[in-house]
Amino acid sequence: MAKKSYDLLFKLLLIGDSGVGKTCILFRFSDDAFNTTFISTIGIDFKIKTIELRGKKIKLQIWDTAGQERFHTITTSYYRGAMGIMLVYDITNSKSFDNIAKWLRNIQEHANEDVEKMILGNKCDMEDKRVITKERGESIARENGIRFLETSAKTNVNIEKAFIDLSESILDKKVDIQEPRPLPEPAPNPGTKCCTN
Repeated sequence: MAKKSYDLLFKLLLIGDSGVGKTCILFRFSDDAFNTTFISTIGIDFKIKTIELRGKKIKLQIWDTAGQERFHTITTSYYRGAMGIMLVYDITNSKSFDNIAKWLRNIQEHANEDVEKMILGNKCDMEDKRVITKERGESIARENGIRFLETSAKTNVNIEKAFIDLSESILDKKVDIQEPRPLPEPAPNPGTKCCTN
């Protein structure tokens, strides 16, 4: 049997409104490419990228979900088994930011309870068109106990960091689950005197 070329497989999802740049983020991370002429993702698309973290080869299977409502029914099944989810909004589009609350509810309904989440405010290169301050992004992330980063797929700001940080938090959780707990200290043997306060 062929040896697996990786140690762990993480399924990650990119969710958020249509047009916030999910596909651009995915392509920038997986192929280091930026293209402004993407066609809206029809349903689901995914890419694979293997990264190395703490001496382990981790294969990331990154699913790019369509933001459009009409694909909503397809995408709910993709939440199952996801270990990390990136919620993306566009800092130049206040509706996409307001909808983060709706996406968080979707995660609550459909994803595993212990899924790692991260909020990304994308297009931070478009400072002149910004309508959502970084503080507002940080504040919604804080309220929900989620990590937050501002990113730009165009100028490659924080894209790799976002995927690495999310993967690390999944890895931390996995290590917790897989590694045996340290055994309790052996009880003092009855023959020895033990001082009790």
